[in-house]
Amino acid sequence: MKKKCFDISYLIEIAIFEGLLTPHEKMNGTLNKVILIGHLGDEVKMHYFEGGNCIGRFPLATNEIYINKQTNEKIASTEWHNLVVRNKAAEICEKYLSKGDKIYVEGRIKSRQWQTEEGVTKYTTEIQVTEFTFLTTKKDIDSGKHGSSVDAKTANFDSNSSDSSKDDFQY
Repeated sequence: MKKKCFDISYLIEIAIFEGLLTPHEKMNGTLNKVILIGHLGDEVKMHYFEGGNCIGRFPLATNEIYINKQTNEKIASTEWHNLVVRNKAAEICEKYLSKGDKIYVEGRIKSRQWQTEEGVTKYTTEIQVTEFTFLTTKKDIDSGKHGSSVDAKTANFDSNSSDSSKDDFQY
């Protein structure tokens, strides 16, 4: 199969047309965009801060299954992603999501570091969620529905619009 090669300016125009890139990002020439569909690996863990802001954290599992062409063996692998939602988005996720639920998320990759009380430097990479859609929740499955009946199942939350985006979190 022959791979197509495109000029970067053409790809940027496609990204703007598809809504994946803002005009500001076009000027910058960069894109930090993540799209994931996966299952929650745990309940949403909430952290509250002075001033009323909060964040929710949860792991998301994405799975890949492929066939090893040499052995004809089915190989399954799971990748874990650390997701962070803020304020109202965090409260919605905590209210409606449980371990095992399937969710679509869009966001940005963010790496950070902090010092433990023992002085050890820790590093982590997270997905700062800006949009999400609940695909299936255990509450829906238990009630026999095939899709979320939650009014707020699809939400657009830009973490840059929150004052808490500059807070230093140690979780």
